[in-house]
Amino acid sequence: MKRSSLLLLLTGLCLVALPWPAPAPLIYTPGEGWSYEPVGGEGKWRRARAKDQLEVAQTAFDKRQFGLALKAARRVVRQWPMSDFAPQAQYLVGRCYEARRQDQRAFKEYQTLLEKYPKAANTEEVLMRQFEIATRFLGGQWFKILGYIPFFPSMTKTAEMFEKVVSNGPFSPVAPQAQLRVGAAREKARDYPLAVKAYEQAADRYFDRPAVAAEAVYRAGMAHYKQAQKAEYDQGAAGRAIATFTDFATLFPDDPRVPEVQKLVAGLKREQARGSYEIARFYEKKRSWNGAVIYYNEVLLLDPQSPYAEEARRRIETIKPKIQAAATRAGS
Repeated sequence: MKRSSLLLLLTGLCLVALPWPAPAPLIYTPGEGWSYEPVGGEGKWRRARAKDQLEVAQTAFDKRQFGLALKAARRVVRQWPMSDFAPQAQYLVGRCYEARRQDQRAFKEYQTLLEKYPKAANTEEVLMRQFEIATRFLGGQWFKILGYIPFFPSMTKTAEMFEKVVSNGPFSPVAPQAQLRVGAAREKARDYPLAVKAYEQAADRYFDRPAVAAEAVYRAGMAHYKQAQKAEYDQGAAGRAIATFTDFATLFPDDPRVPEVQKLVAGLKREQARGSYEIARFYEKKRSWNGAVIYYNEVLLLDPQSPYAEEARRRIETIKPKIQAAATRAGS
């Protein structure tokens, strides 16, 4: 054991003692920190003016030299944060990360641009880039650990990205679709209540855009419907789906999806009628005649044309004499 440990130690010392090439020495610059520089080119990319430094960054970016472009753009932001060239430099930082497929970092840098320089000339383009990044995650792209290691997809994080897009520009060209995609991400996470909330916000905020409002109300109804179809049938969600689909058909009667939602409403009402019918049968077996009649009547209200309604009418007629007999006995 001691001999093997000694051998490992000697091997390590030899490796440390051997001369290793250093093609990118680490250079420290006061006020800027450490950076790796190519041999023979240490500091040659630095300029004394913000405008010149930005030109270096832009030229490097155009040549797809993203490492150099990133360093030069970051230097503009650090050294001249209040200059007229800082917003474009911050934009290039985001573009560099996006070009490197580090979408999380790119989204964050774009967010910094929007927060730090809200009057930047290309705000709408930045919002679009954030929207496109979030859309890639909505499509299943994985989030990365440390910006490099793919780890997991997350619809919760994706929804938060779309929420930031909306918050950054609530009435921008991409905001309505971003708000709808908040709901889509919540649906993928099977968080139907939050999905409905997102769709309702889209319908309320963009009510003056009929296409967006119709889509939002339709999707809210579908989210309620999906919740109702979960393993345990949710009568409350079914009722909310019926109400939302009914609103959809009333508000947007010319929408081609109206026949579809009408069929869904019919199916939901039939299922509600079945549930009430089963409850009525339970009360009837317990000889709780009044309770049974209440639920049989509910069947008639929910779906008067269904087979359950026909059977409910028959059962009510059967129960009525029993209620009268019970009332007679109680009065005597």
